Amino acid sequence: MMEELTRAMVQWFPFLADVPADLLLLAASVMAAVAILLLITVYVLAANWGERKVAAHAQDRLGPMVVGWHGWAQAIADALKLLMKEDIVPRLADKKLFVLAPVIVFASSFVAFAVLPFGEGLVASDLDIGLFFIIAVTSMITVGIIMGGWASNNKWSLLGAMRSAAQIVSYEIPVGLAVLTVVMMAGSLNLQEIVGAQEGGFWNWYGFPLRNPFTFVAMIIAFVGTLAEVNRTPFDIPEAESEIVAGYHTEYSGMKFAYFFLAEYADMFLFSALLTVLFLGGWHGPFGDAIPLPGPVWFLAKVLFLVFVQMWMRWSLPRLRVDQLMYVSWKVLTPISFANIFFLGLWMVM
Repeated sequence: MMEELTRAMVQWFPFLADVPADLLLLAASVMAAVAILLLITVYVLAANWGERKVAAHAQDRLGPMVVGWHGWAQAIADALKLLMKEDIVPRLADKKLFVLAPVIVFASSFVAFAVLPFGEGLVASDLDIGLFFIIAVTSMITVGIIMGGWASNNKWSLLGAMRSAAQIVSYEIPVGLAVLTVVMMAGSLNLQEIVGAQEGGFWNWYGFPLRNPFTFVAMIIAFVGTLAEVNRTPFDIPEAESEIVAGYHTEYSGMKFAYFFLAEYADMFLFSALLTVLFLGGWHGPFGDAIPLPGPVWFLAKVLFLVFVQMWMRWSLPRLRVDQLMYVSWKVLTPISFANIFFLGLWMVM
């Protein structure tokens, strides 16, 4: 996409033809990063309002109704409030790590968007190891969370960070194994090639059970595992308000808290997009070319539906205990994932 964008820039502005190619590529990269950042910002504002409305319907109440039509501007008002709030750093905190932690958490989520294909050719960086890249950079979120919990010098923050690290590391294993089933089927780590292998309708998607029951099982495991990695209900014990105040971001306020907030909602979108790419045909429509909508429209529709399901589950399910959470990972999902890969291999050989 970067090369196509640089060519388009030269076509639109002929005077750029004399600019060095490396400088043009840098400018294109900055433009792509700004576009992704704007997408995340707008999505987070809309998702925050949507989650309040989902919660309101689940609990039979109104939710935000005053600021804007049906409260649509409430998220904007909250964002402005966070911008203007006092930035407090605890006196006994490790200031450097305290400031760096939310940046690492958000940057790890933000960088992963670079390889997400929103449409055919519509990807900031088309890496051959795109799937591996997402798994690698999102694992850095754990580092930022532990750093923030420890640097806060607060027992609730440290406990929440330890819970989160244990949870994310535990659920990365079944998620990684579930993702491996798609790699075995597609024979590639390139996300565009994986989507290309699912062209032609929902009966060709890896998540369609009649095409391959083992990839369907992998999709369920991956969805449950990503819920845990994003700390969403029923796996939200790292920030369990009724137990440890707010977990690892208890001491954070203002824009530092906003970074954690943005990262959580960005991860919801990111992992929903990853499930869409791997199991739900990416930008391909469910009925082939029968409904001629642009690829990015289909892609965003699937992603936002999965985000909605995550919100719906938050207000429908109780929170698991720590021992239950670990049991689900190590004694349920991980053994099933190993068995799933074994039987998929037999399926492919036979």
